[in-house]
Amino acid sequence: MKRVMLKLSGEALAGEKKTGFDEETVRGVALQVKQLVDQGIEVGIVIGGGNFWRGRTSEHIDRTKADQIGMLATIMNCIYVSEIFRSVGMMTNILTPFECGSFTKLFSKDRANKYFAHGQVVFFAGGTGHPYFSTDTGVVLRAIEVEAEVILLAKAIDGVYDDDPKKNPNAKKYTEVTIEEVIEKNLQVVDMTASILARDNHMPMWVFSLNEQNSIVNTVQGKFNGTKVLV
Repeated sequence: MKRVMLKLSGEALAGEKKTGFDEETVRGVALQVKQLVDQGIEVGIVIGGGNFWRGRTSEHIDRTKADQIGMLATIMNCIYVSEIFRSVGMMTNILTPFECGSFTKLFSKDRANKYFAHGQVVFFAGGTGHPYFSTDTGVVLRAIEVEAEVILLAKAIDGVYDDDPKKNPNAKKYTEVTIEEVIEKNLQVVDMTASILARDNHMPMWVFSLNEQNSIVNTVQGKFNGTKVLV
């Protein structure tokens, strides 16, 4: 495997606190990604903003403004996590779809490829840059643009189920499921826009738990305990 796109949920990085960051969790992710980089695998990363902002639940904020705050939350996450990555010996860069002064650099496929070629981990922050699109859509879009082989969805849950396992103890976990089935049954691996984009561009997704020990490395090395979404 040459190039992967890793999606981290903000909530998963917050640990049990559910908000902000759990530094031990983030450092554990960094050490796993470093193992991949040391093996010559190119890693792109998208991080959700849910540990800071869930603006769509508010009835008093304009949707466009709420989404803009969410985009800024993802940038905050990427700056923080990028610095933890650097502290364990990796080189990183952060790309955004809009100018953020000296905080980040403007996204282009050529710039991302240049960073990958120099062994850097590339963070794709700020979503798509537009309201009404989630970081789910952002990660699929960037994975397609930079020609990643697979999207690794590291979540607080260990795979895809036919029902919510928190509410239904009899919910069954899929080992493999097609993207068509995900769309048809609305299994919510990623949101519907992202699902259709992945289907139309043949982008596979592997869903697994970030909380399992060494799960990122194990997933890439084939010791997989989650769900593969096939295209």
